Amino acid sequence: MRGSGLRPQDRTLDGMTSPTTPPPQAAARARAGEPGLAATVALYALARLGLLAVIALLLGLAGVPLLVALLVALIVALPLSMLLFRGLRSRLDRALAVANARRSAERESLRAKLRGDDRN
Repeated sequence: MRGSGLRPQDRTLDGMTSPTTPPPQAAARARAGEPGLAATVALYALARLGLLAVIALLLGLAGVPLLVALLVALIVALPLSMLLFRGLRSRLDRALAVANARRSAERESLRAKLRGDDRN
């Protein structure tokens, strides 16, 4: 535990960092004003469901039966959402990349600790 650079309150009994310490990526994302992964996924899913509902409603108002309108809306909404929600998709890609990098770093850190390579 000596020379690890962490304050005593940041350590648990087993020498690992406290779960209350925010990861550096989360702090950087909070400073940048970008929402987290869960919020981005929820926003993208709601946008796609909204598009599906709008298309189904328009088809329903045109006299198409409800089940057929929903099926056609499902088919039409996929390529249309790729065009309309390009910015939202790129934000989702960035959030997934950050989460993946964070998980990889945590996994590698844990493996190093298990090997005994942690020389902090």
